[in-house]
Amino acid sequence: MAQTGSAPVLGVIGGSGVYDIDGLENQRWVTVETPFGDPSDALLTGELDGQKLVFLPRHGRGHRIPPSELNFRANIYALKALGVSEILSVSAVGSLKEHLPPGTFVVIDQFIDRTFARNKSFFGTGLVAHVALGHPVCGRLGDLIEEALVELKVPHQRRGTYMVMEGPQFSTKAESELYRSWGCDVIGMTNMPEAKLAREAEMCYATVAMVTDFDCWHPDHDHVTVDAVIRVVVANAGKARSLVKTLAPKLQVRDGLCAQGCHTALDHAIMTAPDKRDPEMLKALDVILARALG
Repeated sequence: MAQTGSAPVLGVIGGSGVYDIDGLENQRWVTVETPFGDPSDALLTGELDGQKLVFLPRHGRGHRIPPSELNFRANIYALKALGVSEILSVSAVGSLKEHLPPGTFVVIDQFIDRTFARNKSFFGTGLVAHVALGHPVCGRLGDLIEEALVELKVPHQRRGTYMVMEGPQFSTKAESELYRSWGCDVIGMTNMPEAKLAREAEMCYATVAMVTDFDCWHPDHDHVTVDAVIRVVVANAGKARSLVKTLAPKLQVRDGLCAQGCHTALDHAIMTAPDKRDPEMLKALDVILARALG
């Protein structure tokens, strides 16, 4: 496992259409065992212009796993075990704002987590930790993503709030209007507790939310066809591939640990006294705790 102070390794979480990148060398699918069970799939490792990359199909290849059944802890643990230090999470979302039409990318800076059926922490009885989450994404990584989107001329918004619902059903219209009244920009089902676990694992994390359609609040929502959504999804996947190619070389400018504290999130977070810590939990979390307790 690489230490976070070494050369950056970019992890990409998203759909399979993101991984077919021209120029990705030394490709290899790797199976990773974790104390939390199996990740969604094997992970694809490779290099792009000298930058190490690790790709994780969030729902498994062929989209086998629904949002509520994703093993988020195993997914983040597996990425950490393969040396990932920065995560680019890409996900399809519905828009809650008129000015964010299908095809727009939103570089998220905030979340509202309304999920309720998911394991949301690596820690628990025997080893208690509380990480800061006031700013749940890495602003440094977000700036680099925006820089890449500007270069690619992809329609985007730099900041926004992602409303994460449990699913798998979509919202009622009343719920959609409620989330709009809260000031949310987009809605989806996948980025929590992903972002929380990435913070606990001391990894930089950023979300690019790719709008596929308007949520049910919009008067034209019922006129959206499956064919139209699929066309947007395919186009978004192409833009996401271009984003990864453009972002990858920009990561190499980081010297040392992230200045925004992502790589040191566990400093002062572990509350359990050393003599009261569960040895089995310490062993299970060795990959997560390697820096903080090393």
